[in-house]
Amino acid sequence: MATEILMPALSPTMEEGTLAKWLVKEGDTVKAGDILAEIETDKATMEFEAVDEGVMGKILIAEGSEGVKVNTPIAVMLEDGESAEDVASAPAAKAPEAAPAPKAAPATAKAPEAPKANTSPDWPDGTEMQTMTVREALNTAMAEEMRRDDTVFVMGEEVAEYQGAYKITQNLLEEFGAKRVIDTPITEHGFAGIGVGASWGGLRPIVEFMTWNFAMQAIDQIINSAAKTLYMSGGQMGSPIVFRGPNGAAARVGAQHSQDYAAWYAQVPGLRVVQPYSAADAKGLLKTAIRDPNPVVFLENEILYGRSFEVPKLDDFTIPFGKAKIWREGTDVTIVSFGIGMTYALEAAEKLAEDGISAEVIDLRTLRPMDTDTVIASVMKTNRCVTVEEGWPVASIGNHISAVLMQKAFDYLDAPVINCTGKDVPMPYAANLEKLALTSTQEVIDAVRQVTYR
Repeated sequence: MATEILMPALSPTMEEGTLAKWLVKEGDTVKAGDILAEIETDKATMEFEAVDEGVMGKILIAEGSEGVKVNTPIAVMLEDGESAEDVASAPAAKAPEAAPAPKAAPATAKAPEAPKANTSPDWPDGTEMQTMTVREALNTAMAEEMRRDDTVFVMGEEVAEYQGAYKITQNLLEEFGAKRVIDTPITEHGFAGIGVGASWGGLRPIVEFMTWNFAMQAIDQIINSAAKTLYMSGGQMGSPIVFRGPNGAAARVGAQHSQDYAAWYAQVPGLRVVQPYSAADAKGLLKTAIRDPNPVVFLENEILYGRSFEVPKLDDFTIPFGKAKIWREGTDVTIVSFGIGMTYALEAAEKLAEDGISAEVIDLRTLRPMDTDTVIASVMKTNRCVTVEEGWPVASIGNHISAVLMQKAFDYLDAPVINCTGKDVPMPYAANLEKLALTSTQEVIDAVRQVTYR
């Protein structure tokens, strides 16, 4: 049976080319691997090989022809016993007659169903609670996991002898020794790469960055090495590693030390991205992160380290990724935030309640995977949404939530979604300007009043 030879795509971006020269002629016997022609692309002249055996029956495109589209038939290969005349005289197949188009049914719009949000409690009712700072919660989570699994170790600048720049790794060196609590040089690219390699070798590193701003030196290791390895190895090799440290603004540390990387990393396939607010979430999510087979970007906040919250007294307390938390139920507006943005969201909700505005406050907790079902279900009830974060406004987490709501809850929105974010400027050093560059409780209140028309 005659086989058409098609214009090949000799590069991923090739759409057309010039058939510069035929190296065979009609009637020639061709074997697989023989060079048939030279083809010019916008980048190079390349040789085109035969993939089957046969006889060159008919050349359809003459050499020198320009602008030949990829997949255009350029020749016909014959099998033994066939002739070029058979190809030339073969009647063209008659195209089947088109069936009459069915009569269009009248369009009916079906309202989307509310997604089933996971509102199960993070711990059983009646669980004994204890007060703990976020700093203590993170420290406890690491210590518990290092006792449970001897492949877990911590590395970073000043994590051992100095017990951590923010005392998150306090007492770990004393309990676990210098082989599992490792001080590194000031070279984020280097020790992040060592951590990634260790994760490929069967260990579970926790890499601490003194600040996520310094992790800019290691972003290639995080995104190109850790995040992509499982995919690029065809599932043969993962990277169970946690990158953690303070993220976002602190207090008067300038533009280079105040950036919020939440939206940066949340965009990257292959990463898990977590940003807790409370001590319970910090502990439960960090334990989950250490056990996860994927690389986890764990974003903390320096200002929250000293804040105290209630934490359940449980032998093994974890919180699953992809499960938001409703901190406060409401009926008039949904306020969505994460990390330190929750302070503005909760303060705004308290003050709005004094004026009779009932705000539902949702903490995303994990940004990848993100629990948008809980947000959508809430907006279907309140019909309004305001998002809150300290990062920049362009390509923010709030932008993504707005897009999701436009697709999945558009008919339920009674007002545009408003994103409260940091200002679109490098962080000023001066205290008065720094305050203006961040979002605030008052901005959240003003946004809620705008969407509720009150």
